[in-house]
Amino acid sequence: MDEFELIRRYFDRAEQRPDIALGIGDDGAVITPGPGLQQVAVIDTLVEGVHFPEGYNPADIGYRVVAVNLSDIAAMGARPSWMTLALSLPQTDPDWLESFSEGLLAAATEFDVVLVGGDTTRAPQVVATVQVVGEIEAGRAIRRSGAMPGDTVYVTGTLGDAAAGLHGLQTGQPVRQLVDRFARPSARVSWGRSLVGVASAAIDVSDGFYGDLGKLLRASGVGAEIDLACLPLSESLAANFAVDEQRRFAMSGGDDYELCFTASAALPDPGILRVTAVGTVTGNPEIVVRLGDEVVPYTDRGYLHFG
Repeated sequence: MDEFELIRRYFDRAEQRPDIALGIGDDGAVITPGPGLQQVAVIDTLVEGVHFPEGYNPADIGYRVVAVNLSDIAAMGARPSWMTLALSLPQTDPDWLESFSEGLLAAATEFDVVLVGGDTTRAPQVVATVQVVGEIEAGRAIRRSGAMPGDTVYVTGTLGDAAAGLHGLQTGQPVRQLVDRFARPSARVSWGRSLVGVASAAIDVSDGFYGDLGKLLRASGVGAEIDLACLPLSESLAANFAVDEQRRFAMSGGDDYELCFTASAALPDPGILRVTAVGTVTGNPEIVVRLGDEVVPYTDRGYLHFG
């Protein structure tokens, strides 16, 4: 099976949508953005042995590589629309490709995103890269740089589950609910949309809450005080790990893909999604971690690819 047959068989769905003038099959895609909108472009890569274990379920790889990009789109308050895929493989295994494409397209369909092009090549290991392009009303994108002293720091969902799930896979003691949070992260796209005009700054939690919050605060030129007792933890995490481990996963574990944001105004109704206030933005350019009234020394830069 050559590259062109691979693309035709597993990824070309001949989508019919008025904003797609030309999709898969030419040198490039031609898309038509809506009037009065700006485009938001994000890209992420998953590498076998780095971002997921060797021999990992291909359907989950496909789903994850879309979801991690959707999380970036969500953090900016945008609406995802189109995506491209670059896929490198050691060999063309039809069963693997069928499973991978099912996961990839399941995540795309869930958020009405259309695959409009890409590339495939041979490589020693699986490397999947997806670029997602979204749209947002002109001048309305949520940035990392708008947090102000006095704002409240919030996070969606629960923290630490995905890192604990990966830990379980690596140690041979997986907990299904935690592994599922790693395998199929939930991109908070609708919540991100509802934060436009409400959040002063936002970032998605991909490299660890403490490290990613630090990026937001540095971009805004501010600091924060965070209370460990307020961190939102799932029942599964609490039931399977000691308190210190729970907090370590929640503070420094990556791959949650929840939203961390700051706001001074009232929040929209979260519906069934849990949203938790975990601290306050300060003018002092550092993160102070507390446990009640006690200051807890804490340092973590988050996941660093070249650290």
